[in-house]
Amino acid sequence: MREIQKEIRQLLDDLDAQLVAHFYQKDEIVEIADFSGDSLELAKKASQSDKNLIVFCGVGFMGQSVKILAPHKDVIMPKVACCSMARMVSSGYYDASVALLQKYGITDILPITYINSNADVKAKVGKMGGLVCTSSNANKIFAFAQKAGKKIFFLPDRCLGENLARSAGLKSAVLGVDSQEKVLRADVICYNGFCSVHQLFMPADVAFFRQKYPDILIAVHPECRPDVVELADFVGSTSQIITYVRSLPPSQKVAVGTEFNLVNRLRPPYEGKQNTFVLSASIPECPTMNETTLKDVFEVLKAYKNHRPYNQINIDATTAVFAKEALNKMLELS
Repeated sequence: MREIQKEIRQLLDDLDAQLVAHFYQKDEIVEIADFSGDSLELAKKASQSDKNLIVFCGVGFMGQSVKILAPHKDVIMPKVACCSMARMVSSGYYDASVALLQKYGITDILPITYINSNADVKAKVGKMGGLVCTSSNANKIFAFAQKAGKKIFFLPDRCLGENLARSAGLKSAVLGVDSQEKVLRADVICYNGFCSVHQLFMPADVAFFRQKYPDILIAVHPECRPDVVELADFVGSTSQIITYVRSLPPSQKVAVGTEFNLVNRLRPPYEGKQNTFVLSASIPECPTMNETTLKDVFEVLKAYKNHRPYNQINIDATTAVFAKEALNKMLELS
């Protein structure tokens, strides 16, 4: 493994390229990345980098975000892995949702798309004057949205939308699941999407750890189910969870409700005891984030060096313009 990591670093130097990796990537990928982070950090840092070649280890919408914000850069991905949540909403599904809202008589809409969506959906949102959010800046974006005096249409993650509405004291409903009457009464209308990993955490998991360790703290991602979020001591984005857990005394036990690879590397054992636990009986590992291997990184770099590039991220001009409007509004506010 060390040998291929050295070869990758040499190729990166030869190409004057930057390797970035999402926190959920495998340890051996994160180890050799120039930087790792959550969606917002990666979008900002990679697009503002002085390197013209970005090698992005993550899922497809993340590479797209960098290309939208920095169209002059070459963005390649060792694996153009899909995000199951992003695939739950397409441009066509977005149009159908807006049409249903209009059928209900709701025409004054401010759409907000979670960054976990593809470029064509971000473009539709941008064209309607909406904006993007991430889990780390969602509260700021929501505070801004409330001032617009419109119905908020939040997509694709219903859990994040419901959790944000609850924390802001707003009524929410899920389009296509709740009744028309409930949708009409709601301040925040959520699309019916979700994260397959964060859906694994259940109230029973929280109860199990609290019974086993009475002084344990529970930290969860806001993509978790609302009934899990309500039971947590801390709710935050990936980077916020990292900061929170690492600020705790090393003897403090904490169970974390987010992706396994991240939780596994949060804190080493203290005095021979493991005090950081995954809030699940199973391993909550994101299958698509774990598709990327060191060999994939090596091969995509070698092909680029030999002028046979593949897995390049390209976005048509019209989509890029409107998607960038939605992303730029987010960046201005955060």
